[in-house]
Amino acid sequence: MSQESGPSASVEGRCDERFAEVGREFERNFSQRGELGASLCVMLGGAPVVDLWGGVADAARGTPWQRDTLSIVFSCTKGAVALCAHRLASLGKLDLDAPIREIWPELARDDKKDATVRMALDHTLGLPVFRTPLAPGDCTRWDTMVERLEAEPPFWKPGTRHGYHMINFGWTVGELVRRASGRSLGEFFREEIAEPLGLDFWIGLPEQHEPRVAPVSLAVPAPGTPLGEFTQALITQPQSLQALSLLNTGGFDPNSRACHAAQIGGAGGITNARGLAGMYAPLANGGELGKVKLVDRDTLARMGQVSSATHEDLTLLLPMRFALGFMKSIDNRRRARGDRDSSILSAAAFGHGGAGGSLGFADPEAGLSFGYTMNRMGLGVLLNERGQSLVDAVYRCLGYGSNQSGCWTR
Repeated sequence: MSQESGPSASVEGRCDERFAEVGREFERNFSQRGELGASLCVMLGGAPVVDLWGGVADAARGTPWQRDTLSIVFSCTKGAVALCAHRLASLGKLDLDAPIREIWPELARDDKKDATVRMALDHTLGLPVFRTPLAPGDCTRWDTMVERLEAEPPFWKPGTRHGYHMINFGWTVGELVRRASGRSLGEFFREEIAEPLGLDFWIGLPEQHEPRVAPVSLAVPAPGTPLGEFTQALITQPQSLQALSLLNTGGFDPNSRACHAAQIGGAGGITNARGLAGMYAPLANGGELGKVKLVDRDTLARMGQVSSATHEDLTLLLPMRFALGFMKSIDNRRRARGDRDSSILSAAAFGHGGAGGSLGFADPEAGLSFGYTMNRMGLGVLLNERGQSLVDAVYRCLGYGSNQSGCWTR
């Protein structure tokens, strides 16, 4: 790190003195919490105050994590896909409250005829998984996945239940983006968001960038580790939503070049912390940054409002709270039973986590945007102690005093 934060053997970059505690927590992730390689970026008013990276990008080769190292960010990609939809809404090209049949009539068959665009964004559409087996490689074939969704009966009447659309979100919302814009999801994101903001963030990674991608190291629970409800269902109920959401994905492999190249909006985005924080920076500052305006203020206000919440998400088996395509602060620390996975932000914040613990979010009240990526996944389905410790330190540095209400408050 720079002299502002003190020397470190494993961490490089810059950390404002005001956020020195954040830098220390990032270092502690490596020394005490099993971090392998990671990046962290915090912006205030669109300017970086923390920009750190460190550790090992490729454990097999011992390659160090560099400033421009990239990694797959799993469901953090959903935040990028949702932003594409809101960008189109702000431009008047996508009505979020319209019936889906007006833009995608092939999907709105039978029990899906009254589904709305909003339901696709807030995980109440009823298409969280596929019942019948997908073929290996199907996840890289956009038209195949769209046709399968069109034929799939919903698991519940759209709008009446909440079940996380783990990988399918990328095709349900992504196809709406494609139809409304006339461009593929990856093209629209690149041309309307990533390039104007100068982000190294890809939904469909060009081959020349592949050498910069850090391979993912999967989470392996230690012997005797209690299994959460999601994992128990995954193991013991092969036709459950939990099992199908992870095991019937059409061959999704986070370390596959084919999956990196495909436009897999539910889980396949590739970036680093700078890319995540940079994407959310305009949303933390009124919808625009510099000469780049992503959304108008009415759209921005809608993006942060809770749209659906439940005491038990039918897929994750956890209490969850969602805005339109974004996670809100989720505090399950006091659950009497089951998993206590949480992602504790402020009440104003919205963003999205990714499998293993990555996170990006905007906090419009604080003018804050945040990004954290890593290559060694953690257990659970929301944040683990590595990511949450960084979020907590950022809010403490901004003068917030407590998160005991379920959100960080001043």
